[in-house]
Amino acid sequence: MSGTLELRLAGRPAPDEVRRLCELLAAAPPTVVVCDLAGLTGAGLAAVDVVARLRLAARRGGHRLLFWGAGPELRDVLALVGLGDLL
Repeated sequence: MSGTLELRLAGRPAPDEVRRLCELLAAAPPTVVVCDLAGLTGAGLAAVDVVARLRLAARRGGHRLLFWGAGPELRDVLALVGLGDLL
């Protein structure tokens, strides 16, 4: 692994944006990916979907994915659906 790739999510990411980020991860050589979740609005299923899709894309690309800045509500929702260990 070399370098670091930084992603910053804000608002409620549209499906096209999530797809673009997943494609970015697929095209990048294996690296550490730091994803800042502090700007996400809402801690519902849309946020869970974004986190899960990015995690899957990172795993497929051989990346080490680190999430930062998740608020308490998002942490609770991710824990509820079994993804709490990602944070």
